[in-house]
Amino acid sequence: MMESGKLLITGVKQIVQVCNQGERVLVGSAMHTVAVMESNNVTQGYSIVIDHEGNIAGIDTDENIRSKFSETKFSEVLDATGCSVIPGLVDAHTHPVWTGDRVHEFAMKLAGSSYMDVHKAGGGIHYTVEHTRAASENQLYQLFKNRLISMIKSGTTLVECKSGYGLDTDSELKMLHVIDQARHDTSVQIDVSSTYCGAHAVPKGSTSEEAVNDVVMNQLPAIKREIDTGKLAVENIDVFCEKGVFDVHQTRKILEEGKKIGLLVNFHGDELTDTGSEEISDVGIKAMSKSQTVAVILPTTAYILRWAIPLIMHLACVNFHMTMPEALSASTINAAAALGMSGTHGSLEIGKRGNLVIINAPR
Repeated sequence: MMESGKLLITGVKQIVQVCNQGERVLVGSAMHTVAVMESNNVTQGYSIVIDHEGNIAGIDTDENIRSKFSETKFSEVLDATGCSVIPGLVDAHTHPVWTGDRVHEFAMKLAGSSYMDVHKAGGGIHYTVEHTRAASENQLYQLFKNRLISMIKSGTTLVECKSGYGLDTDSELKMLHVIDQARHDTSVQIDVSSTYCGAHAVPKGSTSEEAVNDVVMNQLPAIKREIDTGKLAVENIDVFCEKGVFDVHQTRKILEEGKKIGLLVNFHGDELTDTGSEEISDVGIKAMSKSQTVAVILPTTAYILRWAIPLIMHLACVNFHMTMPEALSASTINAAAALGMSGTHGSLEIGKRGNLVIINAPR
């Protein structure tokens, strides 16, 4: 009986697997090199087989794949002769569900206003919160979907999506449902990891302690009910740990409560000031590594936040002096590890998701 497969990609000149030994994260010197399969044969390249579950079923030379899958009928065969293939890029930190354009704030920043100056003037997060609260779920989803499509066009195949522009129970749930909707939209071919970020800012008219209590006593229990009844899927929790927002003690309290309901912990740490929530000294970096913390660095935080991952990787090399293998590892296997998903995403290995990017260049 003839078996069936979803996709066969043939003739690939170079496959950058990133990992090929089942590594879940690359640290230190392990980031200096990535696993690469490259053909020097003019007439034969490499092939990749994707099964009907969307997982990688085979990676080998064209000849070996033809032999191994000789009884398989593929739904689609893609000739990638002379092309290179890399893992789909992983964006481990995004805020894509919102409305309320803040272009006018750019003028304030050009005039010398700091992030916190804008924040205290009622701008920043609060401006977006006001507009996002007023928007319908459908309006937010259409905006969100368009942003996802832009990400896909830039090579992103797994994206972490945060809520955080609601700051109350109903609005945060609305945002989380918008994120969840993308998982069921067959017209959007991207994997999503959902993050509750209700402690993104202190709501107007509240103190930080009141905001913490609302998150712990109201928002998290409401999210748990939605998860327990199968109405919602949420994987992570995030807190903006920053001077004038939530301190380290408050952040820990919220994250611990999120962990109790099964959410994976991540947080914004020391973005603007040194609060001690994370350390970038040599000693601090070693401590983070020892605790198996995956740090997500954001090369564009000081710029306008509208650039796609390929340019972000370039900036990481230029501004942070990362090597190209380090930048690729950081944008694939390690970004997936930050989401607890490196077992299925972030490298091209048999059994992992068939998320990949074909580049019309030999290397």
